[in-house]
Amino acid sequence: MEAKATARYVRISPRKVKIVCDLIRGKDVPTALAILMQTPKAASEPLTKLVKSAAANAENNHQMDPEKLYVSATYANPGPIIKRMMPRAQGRAYRINKRTSHITVVVSER
Repeated sequence: MEAKATARYVRISPRKVKIVCDLIRGKDVPTALAILMQTPKAASEPLTKLVKSAAANAENNHQMDPEKLYVSATYANPGPIIKRMMPRAQGRAYRINKRTSHITVVVSER
């Protein structure tokens, strides 16, 4: 039995989110939250919300024991890319890609 939470269109590059995802994968929920609180990365804030949401989903929707929950899977897939232009010399324009992520956190019982 597992419960999951998803955040879509988060304005952080998936490459940056995956670094923080690797830190909490396999950890129990209180340890994962403690790691995220001490991690100085922008991705730790949405991941904290997702871990709390997935734990709440497990407890309320699937009647799982909150003491036995652990983060069984976390992954960040690329979302749509917001394209912007940057003016450059001699009338040229360079493209800036503002990447987005779809982040998923799955919790299970031990």
